[in-house]
Amino acid sequence: MTVQETGYDDQGEDPLKGYAALAGTFATGVALFAVAARRRGLQLPERVPPWDLALLGTATFRASRLLSKDRVTGFLRAPFTRRQGDAKDKEVNDTARGGQARRAVGSLLSCPFCTATWIGGALTASYACAPRATRLLCAGLSAVTMADWLQYAWTRTQQSAEG
Repeated sequence: MTVQETGYDDQGEDPLKGYAALAGTFATGVALFAVAARRRGLQLPERVPPWDLALLGTATFRASRLLSKDRVTGFLRAPFTRRQGDAKDKEVNDTARGGQARRAVGSLLSCPFCTATWIGGALTASYACAPRATRLLCAGLSAVTMADWLQYAWTRTQQSAEG
């Protein structure tokens, strides 16, 4: 009995084989990082200080929105997605297209929650290998996140003042 016959996806559009390939790719990447770190004698941090965790978190948030929702990064998503339209606040909504692998990658690239897992994994691996450089990168992305929030606060304050 196939997944399609069990009614997992009523429209038959979920590219489960593509998702499985992506999950396998992610797991393989984690395993390869662990093996390479061990072979090179990389000392992994015993803990991640709260400040670094906040930097990693806000940087992951900003990078995932940048990749999945920003108009300027549409060229990266275009081979795998189709523009559905504009979202609020100058972001865009894309939808996955194509066969199993292409649609799965499109789903990944158009979902900020999905891309956050991959970006968070990459930043964490980078943090383990080069913490100072990763902190600097994360600080830059976090600064953009804070700037976005301040822009929204400013707009809301202006709108309240104007009545």
